[in-house]
Amino acid sequence: METTKKQFWYGVLIGILGVVLFSSKAVMVKLAYGYHVDAISILLLRMLFSFPIYVGIAIAYRNKNTEATLVKKDYLWLCFFGVVGYYLASYFDFVGLKYIKASLERIILFLYPTIVLILNRVFLKRPITKIQAMAIALTYLGVVITFWDEVTLSGTETFIGAAFVLLSAITYATYLVGSGWLIPKFGVVQFTAYAMMVSCICVFVHYSLVSEVDLFSFSWQVYVLGFVIAMFATVIPSFLVSTSIKMISSSNFAIVAGIGPISTIILAAIFLNEILTGLQWFGALVVIAGILIVSLKKGK
Repeated sequence: METTKKQFWYGVLIGILGVVLFSSKAVMVKLAYGYHVDAISILLLRMLFSFPIYVGIAIAYRNKNTEATLVKKDYLWLCFFGVVGYYLASYFDFVGLKYIKASLERIILFLYPTIVLILNRVFLKRPITKIQAMAIALTYLGVVITFWDEVTLSGTETFIGAAFVLLSAITYATYLVGSGWLIPKFGVVQFTAYAMMVSCICVFVHYSLVSEVDLFSFSWQVYVLGFVIAMFATVIPSFLVSTSIKMISSSNFAIVAGIGPISTIILAAIFLNEILTGLQWFGALVVIAGILIVSLKKGK
């Protein structure tokens, strides 16, 4: 049945809420760093609070997708994509936020659709249209404008932070490209829950091996921020975004997703007193325009 106008706008509102909540993650991580906590510790708290939710989801949906025949290799690939797409991507992102503004992080992370196109071209031989190629060039020009202006303001540590966030975008794009054939076998909800569980276990092991910080030594604000990041910047928006895409289509959601960097910039200005220069605002808008062109062409 064709989606009614009322349902469509309801889907748009759900998508906006999901995007804004996702965008708040970087701001809350930066707030947590103000309480002298390291990247792996705040990532651990995020996973500890979200792990039971995903376990519950995995149990609830364990018999939902009975048509596909799953073999051992499918589960091995799922573990691999859980490591790459959620553990490594999250860890690189959290480390990068130690060095750069939350608003700049979101602009760089927003590059992942262009990286998906490039990976599809290199490994799957899928063509890139001239319009997409121009949009990719436009997007990276916007990043260079924003990034270079930030280097002059904040110094060379910006390179370190940007490199880690770019690694996050690359690993997440790799997950999107590689897991496409596997998701239908498990089902979207089940696959996401399993992959997140793998990611959580990786973080638990990482923390136990490298961290000498006592898990119970943080201030109460850190635990609150860890819980809020887990619930309101991870679990809830993941389902809001999935629902929105189902209601309005992925190509329409691509337009909604364009508010992500803008909402991060606004939230960072309110809670972190981060102010972008006029040149950085221009670069950010160029990036958003390029990504929208890429996403809409891909959606078609």
